[in-house]
Amino acid sequence: MKIGLIGNPNVGKSTIFNALTGMHQHTGNWPGKTVAKASGVKKYKGVSYIIEDLPGTYSLLAHSKEEEVTRDFVYSNDYDGLIIVCDATTLERNLNLVIQVLQITNKVVLCINLLDEAKKKKIEIDFKALEKLLNVPVVPAIARSSKGIDDIMESLTQVLKRENSYYYLKPPKKLQESVSLLEPLLASNILNKTNYALNLLTTKNVTDDINMKILKDIKKDLKNIDIKALVTENVVNEASRIADKVIIYHNKDYQKKDRIIDKIVTNKYFSIPIMLIMLLFVFWLTIVGTNYFSEILYDFLFSFEKPLLNFLEFCHLPAVIVDMFVYGLFRVLAWVIAVMLPPMAIFFPLFTLLEDLGYLPRIAFCLDKAFKKCASCGKQALTMAMGFGCNAVGVTGARIIDSPRERLMAILTNVFVPCNGRFPLIISMITMFLIVSNNNLLSALLLTLFIVLGVFVTFVITKILSKTLLKGVPSSFTLELPSYRRPQVGKVIVRSLFDRTIFVLKRAICASAPAGIVIWLMANVQIGSNSLLAICSGGLDPFARLIGLDGVILMAFILAFPANEIVIPIIIMGYMSLGYLTDIDNLAVLKDLFVQNGWTNLTAICTIIFSLMHWPCLTTVLTIKKETGSLKWTLLSIIIPTITGILLCFLTTLVYNLLF
Repeated sequence: MKIGLIGNPNVGKSTIFNALTGMHQHTGNWPGKTVAKASGVKKYKGVSYIIEDLPGTYSLLAHSKEEEVTRDFVYSNDYDGLIIVCDATTLERNLNLVIQVLQITNKVVLCINLLDEAKKKKIEIDFKALEKLLNVPVVPAIARSSKGIDDIMESLTQVLKRENSYYYLKPPKKLQESVSLLEPLLASNILNKTNYALNLLTTKNVTDDINMKILKDIKKDLKNIDIKALVTENVVNEASRIADKVIIYHNKDYQKKDRIIDKIVTNKYFSIPIMLIMLLFVFWLTIVGTNYFSEILYDFLFSFEKPLLNFLEFCHLPAVIVDMFVYGLFRVLAWVIAVMLPPMAIFFPLFTLLEDLGYLPRIAFCLDKAFKKCASCGKQALTMAMGFGCNAVGVTGARIIDSPRERLMAILTNVFVPCNGRFPLIISMITMFLIVSNNNLLSALLLTLFIVLGVFVTFVITKILSKTLLKGVPSSFTLELPSYRRPQVGKVIVRSLFDRTIFVLKRAICASAPAGIVIWLMANVQIGSNSLLAICSGGLDPFARLIGLDGVILMAFILAFPANEIVIPIIIMGYMSLGYLTDIDNLAVLKDLFVQNGWTNLTAICTIIFSLMHWPCLTTVLTIKKETGSLKWTLLSIIIPTITGILLCFLTTLVYNLLF
């Protein structure tokens, strides 16, 4: 049996999906779409159910790619039944989607989730009355406690036995004549012809075998009428009528606490400082935790190097193969994991906790005005926030933006937000050259200031794109400010580790493994008395000096294209003329090495700026190509940040030399 799981965003749909399917899940993409799909298997009373977790949507009048997937699935009838998840605290709004779906099929189980939150807010729902009005089973649930999960399956088994019918809703008066003209033209197997006719009137691209001329003439007669608005209003009025009969608010001010908090966190004077303080706190925790866990992980991973070397030598492999594998491939992988895993394992759960708390949509709300001035929309703020963990995740997160133009702007500018792979380099530069003593709080403050610079550049480049390559006006969008909820810390940590951290780390490892071999070859292939790495670094040196760097630093950034984490070890390898990556865990010794090779505070500042603004890593580039499907936009995603970084480094060098 194939079952679709649908609902508004933020109703606990994914929690119910996980409770139903457990570990019997797999992810992929919907056919012909970049939109991700999650499928799982649930066995109940000897029957196997394939559960499809559909993207959250407020309406079947789709705007984004995700909403189109849900709409097409519901209209396809390529399923045996549907589970619709609603939030008990916002049931009236959720009923809009329920009514739209019920006009297509009644093979539906309605799950009212978050009853614990509704109880706190003193909201009472008459489930029996709701069942009678909608003619579908209604199951109360608290998904986070797995309450009601078995009841959902029991109700589903009963629903699948019934004859398919639909919920009839009279069309809006202004559209009744047009609907009556279309209905006779529709295929006989269409169950609810009234609803299907309304759908044809609101859809731009129609492929149905109907008299296209009649439809065109009807739409021409209705050109001065906002059809979607009329259809939406009709559904909203019906939802309101039902809600009035089944929902009792014992406390009319149940949203008072949320509104008091929102008056502070979305205040035009306080919102930005609060965001910066929150960012500072997250970075401070990440820095403190990373310093400790990276060292442990580094020692653990490199403890395998000697046994691996002995094993390969025991196998009598050629020395060059052994060195390439151990000092090239293994060292790069061990370094990437040791440097990348701890900050991700700390940052992603913190990020997910803010998401679970309900704070992230407030960030998008607060930054919407700034993005609108750049002819974009506030949802870009959410993709930026995702980019702090990994730019590839930020790029895929741009799917939530409805407008293709604004989605492209978010993708092209996401690299200006530093991912966790660039944090170690930036933090090292700050610690060694820009602060007097090893102060984690001061490091976090300076890191925050550099990131604010990256956000500012994001606004500037977005504005330039909106005036040149991606001209247009900002679109409107629906953004729900969900109720504040107590985060489920345990589940959040597990979910973020498996869904984000391990996923990103796996992609980084796949990209950096070949890089280890390339770096080893460049360091060990000799042309005359110099290695290929030294020759390339020397060739880049004159240009690199113009932007406050040197040839070794610039070459390190180029070779670290697969993974930003290995920039510093490549720099060390270049300065020490070694044929392999090495680490200097003492920052004082590392600073001495850099100073001996001509580093100043200017070099550190330009290295930070270039780290903030240069080409995205290989994983992100491949993700951009997949998301845009265009070589042109993929190349521009490399060119735009690189030119920006070069210009800013050049200006910084010019101003620094004039002042000092």
